[in-house]
Amino acid sequence: MASLDQIKRDCRKVMCIGRNYADHVKELNNQRPKQPFFFLKPPSSILLPNEGPILRPAGVNLHFEVELGLVIGKTVKDLDENDTAGWLDAIDSYLLTIDMTGRNVQEEAKKRGLPWSIAKGFDTFLPVAGPVEKSKIGDPHNVDLWLSVNGEVKQSDNTELMLFRIGRQLSDISKVMTLEKGDIVLTGTPKGVGTVVTGDVIEAGVKVGGEELARIKVDVKDREGPYEFTETY
Repeated sequence: MASLDQIKRDCRKVMCIGRNYADHVKELNNQRPKQPFFFLKPPSSILLPNEGPILRPAGVNLHFEVELGLVIGKTVKDLDENDTAGWLDAIDSYLLTIDMTGRNVQEEAKKRGLPWSIAKGFDTFLPVAGPVEKSKIGDPHNVDLWLSVNGEVKQSDNTELMLFRIGRQLSDISKVMTLEKGDIVLTGTPKGVGTVVTGDVIEAGVKVGGEELARIKVDVKDREGPYEFTETY
């Protein structure tokens, strides 16, 4: 199993499954998808433990989304979602991740019918912890995820609530683009997402059978530099 440093170096793409928990779909007033849909985050957004704070760009309404991440261990193409042994074998290890999102940036892009890569792609917008050995997670559809802000729990749910199981996720992705060793797949976030501001402290964890397998603790600070969010049109 690779270290986090090696995982970051080897990652060529981060695939993210959107709207994969029903209550999260409702809380953002989105339409429930009939099939998995996915988007990309750049590997440059990965924030390892002790690399520093999450940096909030000027004018950005910053949201947190805790997720179970998969580290792909082999080349995967045209995977059959019913091949349970196949999709389990494709996973090298698991990660605890937080998909940080510029919510107002995303909403403005959706309103204009534009891509929303910027909303997901800022540096530091993917804190990660782990990796967690596969032997520690016998069933990735029975994993407890939680996230708190300043000690107040905001998200706490089990991955059994996923709308689309991991086999379907990897199948649909691999039919479009080949998954390669070192790629990371984020499997969606449960309900409870919300805003964080400068000075907040985010903590998150992943548990199986009451045993905590990984934890993130990270501060939020303002990002210095020339970027400030403004509407596209």
